[in-house]
Amino acid sequence: MKKNKLAGGALEVSELCLGSMTWGTQNSEAEGHAQIDMALDHGINFIDTAEMYPVNPVRPETVGRTEEIIGSWFAKSGRRGEVVLATKVAGDSRSVRGGEGYSGAILPKTIDTSLKRLRTDVIDIYQLHWPMRGSYAFRQHWRYDPSKQDRAATRAHMTDVLEAAQRAVAAGKVRHFGLSNESAWGTAMWLQAAREIGAPEMVTIQNEYSLLCRLFDTDLAEVSANEDVKLLAYSPLATGILTGKYHGGLTVPHGSRMSLNKGLGGRATPRAWEATAAYLAIAEEHGLDPVQMALRWAADRPFMGSVIFGATSPEQLARAIGAADVTLPDAVREAIEAAHKAHPMPY
Repeated sequence: MKKNKLAGGALEVSELCLGSMTWGTQNSEAEGHAQIDMALDHGINFIDTAEMYPVNPVRPETVGRTEEIIGSWFAKSGRRGEVVLATKVAGDSRSVRGGEGYSGAILPKTIDTSLKRLRTDVIDIYQLHWPMRGSYAFRQHWRYDPSKQDRAATRAHMTDVLEAAQRAVAAGKVRHFGLSNESAWGTAMWLQAAREIGAPEMVTIQNEYSLLCRLFDTDLAEVSANEDVKLLAYSPLATGILTGKYHGGLTVPHGSRMSLNKGLGGRATPRAWEATAAYLAIAEEHGLDPVQMALRWAADRPFMGSVIFGATSPEQLARAIGAADVTLPDAVREAIEAAHKAHPMPY
């Protein structure tokens, strides 16, 4: 499987990343372990998790369970050295640590807690899951209003967190830091603040990105190109919409994401079904698996560090991994761009 370089070449990760957010709710510990084994056997060396996982739903009593499942696999397999491991500290989620979020004072405790659950001495990429000042992620862009943000307080917060990040790197507990659900301005400010005090610079940004969600294509793509902050794309299949399994919202398979979250986080809209129909038609016309087409397209974007996908069964995992062997002809790429122009921002 193709490998991409992150952090100026300090990390080398597979172009597909195994997401873990269902381990502990939709998937058992044994199933999570089997997924890791299968992924590594097929060339994936990158696993993404978070302290708030598992999801569907996020509950205080299950926070950290997914990290524990990964940790037990490390302990059982002895293969920690084969994995690039990314996890995240939660922002102001009320289900995680009472919504306290993160700061320079909190970060050492959350890092140590994740290290303990993961049964490892070091985290390769430690990500800030949500900006503490707010975010336009998860459909909040329709009403996003940053006009009331306190710039001075935001910069002071960034410096505070970065000083803690500097200490964590010096202690050997974290190799690199990254962002998630962040904006172009926020990313630029994190980089500027780090450079001013000699702290670790953010090397990745984990934002939603798929054929149906292309907010990264403009300002953030420019930041990525000029500052070498690669995208780690989550929801590249739009929570299953792009697989075609929902048949325009008329079919809800048992145990699927939509059976647990009817609106799919605001993604299940009439325009999304219309756009998906256009992409499914492209795949059918060219004899492509729609899952593999969507993942391959995302993996080939110029700013991509890795495409994070999740699976709840071995069959889903094998199907997604197959994207590594797919090549998209120019005719497919042209059809995808035409469909994007016809169905922009469907949710």
